[in-house]
Amino acid sequence: MTLTGQQLIGFATSVDPQKSFTGINAATGQTLEPAFYEASAAEIDQAIKLADQAFGRYRQTTPERRATFLDTIGEEILKAGDELIQLCMQETALPEARLTGERMRTVNQLKLFAQLLREGSWVEARIDTALPDRQPPRPDLRRMLVPLGPVGVFGASNFPLAFSVAGGDTASALAAGCPVVFKGHPAHPGTSELVGQAIIRAAKATGMPEGVFSLVQGASIAVGMAIVEHPLIKAIGFTGSYRGGKAIFDAAMRRDEPIPVYAEMGSTNPVFILPGILKEKGAAVAEGLAGSVTLGVGQFCTNPGLFVTLHGPDSDTFIAQTGELLTKSACGSMLTSGIFKAYQEGIKKLAAIPGTQRITQSNGDGQKAYATLLQTSAKNLLVHPELAEEVFGPSSVAVTADSKEELLQLAAQLRGHLTATVHGTEADLKEYASLLDILTQKVGRILINGYPTGVEVSHAMQHGGPFPATTDSRSTSVGSAAIGRFARPVCYQNFPNDLLPDALKTENPLKIWRLVNGEWTK
Repeated sequence: MTLTGQQLIGFATSVDPQKSFTGINAATGQTLEPAFYEASAAEIDQAIKLADQAFGRYRQTTPERRATFLDTIGEEILKAGDELIQLCMQETALPEARLTGERMRTVNQLKLFAQLLREGSWVEARIDTALPDRQPPRPDLRRMLVPLGPVGVFGASNFPLAFSVAGGDTASALAAGCPVVFKGHPAHPGTSELVGQAIIRAAKATGMPEGVFSLVQGASIAVGMAIVEHPLIKAIGFTGSYRGGKAIFDAAMRRDEPIPVYAEMGSTNPVFILPGILKEKGAAVAEGLAGSVTLGVGQFCTNPGLFVTLHGPDSDTFIAQTGELLTKSACGSMLTSGIFKAYQEGIKKLAAIPGTQRITQSNGDGQKAYATLLQTSAKNLLVHPELAEEVFGPSSVAVTADSKEELLQLAAQLRGHLTATVHGTEADLKEYASLLDILTQKVGRILINGYPTGVEVSHAMQHGGPFPATTDSRSTSVGSAAIGRFARPVCYQNFPNDLLPDALKTENPLKIWRLVNGEWTK
């Protein structure tokens, strides 16, 4: 079903809503009927043109009106009640408690951006007042962020609510003043439709322009590319595989007008466990690490898929303990049969690399995935860097280095990741300060004595990293700073005060923080 603006368009007007849900039951593999619908090129074009028409009005709405819209979306999602949770469980095999929590995360994300709009300083207003007596004279210069235009957003498979139709990409784009054309993920089309309906109800209730939001369904590559390549789309938000994100990025760069693509494409999230803490708290760290690897059947972008220790008796014990914990962990259903197949193939590929051995011996059964631990040396990983590539699922690779120098060399050879974690005592962290310096060049978030799974939605969170973790390491897809992806700066020179946006007027009617002649002030 294609949902646009405040109405259903095209074929959707004649479809029985009770028969519009479809997909795969991840627990049984059974296809849900009826057959999945592919949005046509004409429907996608209509949705994007409506978004472009809506942009002129929507970008002029006050921050308070947009904040109310976001709050109302959250309220409408909650009103969907058990129907939303039960359908999502059926489509994804995720447990009720997980989805109930994820729904609240989704609602709280919307509230966070609503609060950001009401506070207002996100526009980064900067004012340099005129200096007419200076030689040469300085003009009056006033700069702020303005919305980009219609944004295409792709839903993720592993978070059917928080990174899907009303997730962080949609919330941040709408907050910035950009209409959204959303490409639903084929793993949970019914869930996508229910949330899309909630957004449309909120748009109607708050008087938003038709076309401010559209949901486009379809499993084919053509549906997504029709959004990316449309000349009226001004930016893309994506969460998914490296292959998918890179294809979208390349297509966007080939356009007559290239556009920014904010693609989160996966990460191994290396964990370094230093000698002192390995000796003092090895068993506790092993337990926490195993829990992080298997959380959500390993289907998190921050899953720790690689950990590094110095070779020795303590590391041998630690790897054995971690392997035993992973072997004993419960198997679980993965989101789709395709994801499960890719997990099996990924493990098989890594295990076949010379110098690699499997520590855990369990194999998946049907749709169930068992945790896997492989082991190799730092020397071997330096020869076979593909060992550090992500396998989406409950797996990790244990790497042992023969010396501190070799460990640092390994860290320096890593590609970009979302996170890196260092476990160490106070003495460890001082001795390995150079490791922390290396990792700041490799990741977007560094953790000390923690585990990367679990991403706080807040103002200070950074969820992004150097390529290939993301296509733009300057951005985040989680937290309030995500709004900056869908805005661009404009400078107003020598404007009459009454023609300026409120954020730049001399009297500061919005009462926001602004940088005036180099000093932050309200």
